[in-house]
Amino acid sequence: MKKRTFIISVILGVVLSLNATTRSDKNAISKNLTIFNAIYKALQTSYVDTIDADKTMKAAIDAMLRGIDPYTEYYPEEDQEDFLSVSTGEYGGIGSYIQQRRGERVMVSEPREGSPAARAGLLPGDIFIALDDDTVTTWTSSQVSERLKGQAGTKVRVTVQRPYVEDSILTFDIMREKIEINPLTYYGLLNDGKTGYINLNTFNDKSYEKVRDALLDLKSKGIESLILDLRGNGGGILEGAVQILSLFVPKGTEVLRTRGRGLLNEKVYKTPNKPIDTELPLTVLIDGNTASSSEIVTGAIQDLDRGVIVGNRSFGKGLVQSSRQLPYDGLLKVTVARYYTPSGRCVQALNYTQRNSDGSAGRTPDSLTTVFYTSTGREVRDGGGITPDISVTLPEGNRLVYNIVSEGWDFDYATRFRAMNESIPAPQDWVLTDSIYEDFKAFIDPEKLHYDRVCEIITDELEKAAKSEGYDTPEVQEQIASLKKLLKHDLNHDLDQQREMISNYLTAEILQRYYYDRGVIIESLNHDPDVDAAIEVLNDPKCYKEILGR
Repeated sequence: MKKRTFIISVILGVVLSLNATTRSDKNAISKNLTIFNAIYKALQTSYVDTIDADKTMKAAIDAMLRGIDPYTEYYPEEDQEDFLSVSTGEYGGIGSYIQQRRGERVMVSEPREGSPAARAGLLPGDIFIALDDDTVTTWTSSQVSERLKGQAGTKVRVTVQRPYVEDSILTFDIMREKIEINPLTYYGLLNDGKTGYINLNTFNDKSYEKVRDALLDLKSKGIESLILDLRGNGGGILEGAVQILSLFVPKGTEVLRTRGRGLLNEKVYKTPNKPIDTELPLTVLIDGNTASSSEIVTGAIQDLDRGVIVGNRSFGKGLVQSSRQLPYDGLLKVTVARYYTPSGRCVQALNYTQRNSDGSAGRTPDSLTTVFYTSTGREVRDGGGITPDISVTLPEGNRLVYNIVSEGWDFDYATRFRAMNESIPAPQDWVLTDSIYEDFKAFIDPEKLHYDRVCEIITDELEKAAKSEGYDTPEVQEQIASLKKLLKHDLNHDLDQQREMISNYLTAEILQRYYYDRGVIIESLNHDPDVDAAIEVLNDPKCYKEILGR
């Protein structure tokens, strides 16, 4: 009886505490809304200039949400199409990515394979001149994008300037269609004939069925192992991740928990479908851009010891968003929960409730993360994303390569290459030859390339430091002059030194113009360190089992 009375007292205390907290929160909300309303009215009635109501309120909302986390966002009715297309995998338009470099006009960056834009003949590098009867040479990329999108079955006239060709002004009448975003960039057999490969680029309504069909097709061809590539996959709908996991683990397996605000706001997710194969040796490729739903899949595969994770540490997004309808057809995407993988860990890397002095979100140091255990007892940690079972060393970054890619020299050369070459061999057969690379080197204008000559900058700083600190003797001057001579940059030499890395970017840009993203992936599989590491462990059953603790 005493025990029952104690329990009732505790529950009553919690309820009263929650009620008191709720009243306090409501009072604070009411107070601050009153203050905000008074300020807004004062501005509208007293400020010297007219205030745009929609613009002002949007700025206030954005500022409020910015202080929470980067995933909680408000979408007025006119801005919801992009958000909805992520989850549905559909939108109305011509099916082309566009880009705008600083100070330049908007151009086509990549028509989707099989899209109206691709069928009409638009190519990467085409510069928009006019849309229907409107000249768009001064428009922003968002303005051009808005005009290109529209209801399926409507027509848009697109006039472009095509660089590096004689008759450079071209006009296309393109019928908009319902564009379906294919979440599966490519799947197929690797060269050994026994390893299947699936590249999944997003999680939308179609991801499960696409991966399922690809897996069934690969199994019909006799694969003995599988590589699931989630590199660069920033996530999408949570349910898609749970469904894809059901392909590899028994039906009814718990793969995820989400916990929102309040003690009772917890949801358990179990695999809903009969699996395709629960024993097929599996590796999952990840990198720093593997996030959200991709980490749900990766984390569950790792925690359940279902497969080996290969690559580099993932992004670390352990938050779940949901959409809420608002008055006047507005939409709020709001963070409603954290998710936890089967071992009980949350992979969220940044803590948005504890900001640094500069306002940035604090990152949990590895030393303060908590150990959790997989189903076979292997140690895994929370916070900071998912650490792969096999880490692959990334090549060191280089300023020259960064400048070439960021300024679009590889993109522009590929545009010119496509204008001069109607066709090239299949992706697996095409090679970037010495003559092509030499031509690319000649294409670069040294006067226009913003080339960070790091060694020269350092020697200049050394010379300044020697003077300011009193070491500017003739002997030192002579040594620094000699060092400057030895370290003086030569662009031709530096391009040769960085040929391998530059060639990878250049090859991707050229192949994309003929074979789209599918062709880029097919070619890259021949020299992909992550894929090589995955094949190595898949071909070594003993090592594979040891990693998984079996």
